[in-house]
Amino acid sequence: MPKLLLATKNPAKVREYWQLLQEIPYEIVTLAEEGIDQVVDETEATLKENAALKAKAYASLSHLLTLADDSGLEVDALGGEPGALSARFAGEGASDKERIDYLLARLLGIPWEQRTARFKCMIAIASLDGEVALCQGECQGIIAFEPKGDNGFGYDPIFYLPELGKTMAELSMDEKNEVSHRGQAVKKARRILEQRMA
Repeated sequence: MPKLLLATKNPAKVREYWQLLQEIPYEIVTLAEEGIDQVVDETEATLKENAALKAKAYASLSHLLTLADDSGLEVDALGGEPGALSARFAGEGASDKERIDYLLARLLGIPWEQRTARFKCMIAIASLDGEVALCQGECQGIIAFEPKGDNGFGYDPIFYLPELGKTMAELSMDEKNEVSHRGQAVKKARRILEQRMA
């Protein structure tokens, strides 16, 4: 069975991908399992460019088919920020809590109906010949006034899903994978990966 490298150092993201990619005809391996400790910085301006950059770099380092992603939160009241800077929005090395606190402070006084936002995920699958396939997923929601829920990571506790009446962090892993931006992108990525094996 060929290997597929998951190019992320985020353990929460690894867990989500393990669940989302069950039963594909590949052996899923992580950077740690392959002994890769190099960090590929997200230096590009868009999710698409960052995902492709990481996928190509780690495919080159590992000599394996590689899946990388870049995800971001776009808040309409902030003109689409933080976007590709979501992980660094509150400064380098900020915790999830610090990023949430910073975002909520920026939205102070903004009424509920103007707190619309979306999570976006761009997945890049890079092969050894330099080819890159891209898949995007998107999930619409509203930025809640305070965090709720202990599941998920990142901005999940303040990303409210009106149709479910819960934040992303109040969902089970199965519920989240059904509606999330990453879940949507992985559905498309699975088709590409399965076609490669057909």
